[in-house]
Amino acid sequence: MNPTVAAIRRHPVKGLSGQELTAADLVPGQALPLDRRYGLLHGPAALDTDVKGWRPPSDFFTLDRTEKLALLDTGFDEATHSLIVRRGGRQVSRGRLDQPMGRTLLEQFFAAYLAGTVPGMPRLVEAAPGGAFGDSEEPSLVLLNLASLRDLEERIAKQPVDPRRFRANLLIDGLNPWVERSWAGTTLTVGGATLAIVEAVDCRPAYDVNPASGATDLNLLPLMERGYGHAQVALRARVVRGGRIAVGDPVSPGEVG
Repeated sequence: MNPTVAAIRRHPVKGLSGQELTAADLVPGQALPLDRRYGLLHGPAALDTDVKGWRPPSDFFTLDRTEKLALLDTGFDEATHSLIVRRGGRQVSRGRLDQPMGRTLLEQFFAAYLAGTVPGMPRLVEAAPGGAFGDSEEPSLVLLNLASLRDLEERIAKQPVDPRRFRANLLIDGLNPWVERSWAGTTLTVGGATLAIVEAVDCRPAYDVNPASGATDLNLLPLMERGYGHAQVALRARVVRGGRIAVGDPVSPGEVG
């Protein structure tokens, strides 16, 4: 089977649920459009007035520290930059992320929902144009090989592992398990775009949180280190040639960058 793009996902607000896309237009040096464009700051970081640049993940509410976020289902309307928050299928908040009043309404909801998690009022902030609040200062995409995930399920975890745990942007199918670990320093052609593979991504505590239940029900780092001798479950890549990508597009790996 030839490798193809099985899914494209973005997370408009860092730490909240993702959104399935059928296609996207990639731009050199930028993340997937609107991926992690917004973030929810906490504690002293929420008082900082200079929030346009990259911030460390520890400044934000994320799943590894606030598992309750996994119980929220969030929708995003690209035309209005509106965030719709649902819990148990019922809408509990809504507001425009690009307008002060909309952000205030959402911040008040999150303050009540996350009360006692950290002190202070949560603050929704927007990244600079073309930027993203990813785990790296360099705007990038996260890639996941579904064959590797299936191997992890069968041999190590001994249970289903939802790919949403890894918050990947591109899910690729049709590869051999773990072949992607040799891709660092190479380029990858995906549809009409070219990506440079920057590095493999180690397991993070947020991956242990079940996105369906909000429960921390895995301990992937030691499981993978014992089972494989490594804990690298995804890849980070940057866009070097822009173009349109879509679900079902061919993926051609292996050229030295």
